[in-house]
Amino acid sequence: QTGGAAGTFSTTAVVSDALWATPWGYPFSELVQLLSAGVIAVFVTHVQNLHQKDRPMNRSMEQAQVLLAVAGALIMIIIGSSLARAFGIAGAAGIIRFRTPVEDPKDVTVLFLLMGLGMACGIGALPIAALGALFLAAAIVVLDKLVAVKPRVMLVEMTASGREFPLAHVVSVFAQFGVTWEPLEFTQGNEAEMTYRTTLPAHVSIDEVSEALVGGGTRGLGAVSWEPPKKS
Repeated sequence: QTGGAAGTFSTTAVVSDALWATPWGYPFSELVQLLSAGVIAVFVTHVQNLHQKDRPMNRSMEQAQVLLAVAGALIMIIIGSSLARAFGIAGAAGIIRFRTPVEDPKDVTVLFLLMGLGMACGIGALPIAALGALFLAAAIVVLDKLVAVKPRVMLVEMTASGREFPLAHVVSVFAQFGVTWEPLEFTQGNEAEMTYRTTLPAHVSIDEVSEALVGGGTRGLGAVSWEPPKKS
């Protein structure tokens, strides 16, 4: 009976010591690290959006950048100082395959750098992560100023609201935004459709051109869709 009581007391003491050894900030310190990674990613993504008017980022890419930074922080928190965990996560990551290709090398590089910033947050190096975020944002701004942006070539398909295509309106909108155009294909059924090959200045937003073309549905166009020309 005495031995059982001693064993129980010993086990309780070990558990108590383990609890007291746990930092008081746990898991709030890890939460701060994850939030820091998310804030840094949102900041960098916002700066990138402001200085990437020639090719606006879609919503999926914006979310991917933020989530990747948070993933980097979470990975480093989980790994800690365990080599076995590091190999386990590396093996699991090897199974993942990205189905959506990223065409712009700059986007791939920013994703990679945000992963690194997230890892810095995960190991608690918040000052380094903040400095890295500021440096990356400054680099995006400087590169945008130094590197000349070429005009974009896009195919635009327009569907009229009826059988009559509003050619005069389309030409006036193109002239307003400085868009050069070349008609490629015209079909007429219940609704007239026209496809143009266009060249847009770097500073022109495709969304603004589309809004001006549709005009709230009062200009004779029902739908406008853009896509880059297929590479031969």
